Amino acid sequence: MVWNEWESAKAEVAAQRQVSMRLNQLPGGPGGGGQADLVAHQDDLGDVGHEAFLLHGKLQKQADIAGAGSNKEGAGSTMQAAAALKASKFALGGELETTVSVWTSQVQTVLQACAHISNHLDYSKKAHAEDDAAIAASLRNRDGSAVAVSRLTEYFK
Repeated sequence: MVWNEWESAKAEVAAQRQVSMRLNQLPGGPGGGGQADLVAHQDDLGDVGHEAFLLHGKLQKQADIAGAGSNKEGAGSTMQAAAALKASKFALGGELETTVSVWTSQVQTVLQACAHISNHLDYSKKAHAEDDAAIAASLRNRDGSAVAVSRLTEYFK
């Protein structure tokens, strides 16, 4: 490319560029609608946390195959069957023990997840309510009236 071609190509690109402002938001209209995508109200958080708590309780009672039908030694009926099969030299006995072990591990993982969700949402709900109260208190004048917007801008400089 010769020098004149290079200069004309640069000039052409510069002429096509427009100086403009780009906002970091979606335009209004279908799909953008100006509405928030994610809204979580205090009641929503509480409801999800409560459902996680209920699921935890149901799983704890109904998904325990290791302890179901326990004998006096504490072995559940499935583990008793596995022991009997192993004593009779059936390979299925060991596989049944493995199945109970994996199942129990998976149930424990789901139980921990439910507990974590429930506890975290309860904590988040409480923490956000406390934060809101602290912010509301800090944005009041001594007489209890709301702080003017002009004074709020001082905090963001």
